[in-house]
Amino acid sequence: MLNRKPIVVVGSINIDLVAKAERIPVTGETVSGTEFQTHSGGKGANQAVAVARLGYPVGMIGRLGNDVFGTELREHLQNAGIDLSAVQTTEGSSGVAVIIVSPSGDNIIVPTPGANAALSPADIDANLDMIRAAGLVLTQLEIPLETVEHLANVCAREGIPLMLDPAPARALPAAILTRTRWFTPNETEAAVYSGNDLFDSSGSIARKLLAKGPQAIVLKLGARGVYLADRNGLDQQIDAYPVRAVDTTAAGDAFNGAFAAALMLGETPAESARFAAAAAAISVTRPGAQPSMPTMAEVQKLLHRENA
Repeated sequence: MLNRKPIVVVGSINIDLVAKAERIPVTGETVSGTEFQTHSGGKGANQAVAVARLGYPVGMIGRLGNDVFGTELREHLQNAGIDLSAVQTTEGSSGVAVIIVSPSGDNIIVPTPGANAALSPADIDANLDMIRAAGLVLTQLEIPLETVEHLANVCAREGIPLMLDPAPARALPAAILTRTRWFTPNETEAAVYSGNDLFDSSGSIARKLLAKGPQAIVLKLGARGVYLADRNGLDQQIDAYPVRAVDTTAAGDAFNGAFAAALMLGETPAESARFAAAAAAISVTRPGAQPSMPTMAEVQKLLHRENA
């Protein structure tokens, strides 16, 4: 029987203000926008929606503001099928991310934490039952670092695997890294933690990251796929699925959510990475963060097409 313990996401919930422009501006430059949209976002919420869209049970621990964005975001996440019993409302604004997207799908993102900054270790302790019931916990770095560290300690104590997406990259205490089961940086983030130079191979970077303390590395390489490594000898490159990118926003979140769901469904790390690479590939063909997350049927269709 498959393990159906829920995935729990501890992380940020934002409203994304997305402007499409003819190019990404440089410092001091004004570039005309071609389109503007608002989307529900935040790395935590994105990953929770990615899991829910695949039909796997997921709950969130987070904070929303008592503004109009907070009401809209809560309704959207509820409609996605996410358990929000541990998402509290805080006085003030919800998290906001300003995103600029180029015609090629590249983007720059400026998040303002708002209520996410109020997510504290006390929120973790208040929801221990949810964490204890989880099969896997996902977190990121758009919430206070002390909360992430406390979560890592709790997961280690309770024997719950922790997946850490180190975005946005910042210095991490060794206590967090040594308590992380899956460490999932992209290339830019990996450079911060490994100190790699231009001549380092993916395998070399992954081994440097393993030396920092995590049990396993999932190095996200964008269009070049993903590199897996762990302390038991796993070293494997998984290729990306070639698609025409429209918007790369939240592709990494689509990957993390799908990778977690596949692991919980009993797939091996390599099989889970292939599944997640397919989910991420589908996500970049659509605009927005959460609206781009694929369903299980869509991911399976792409996998079957590529394997035919």
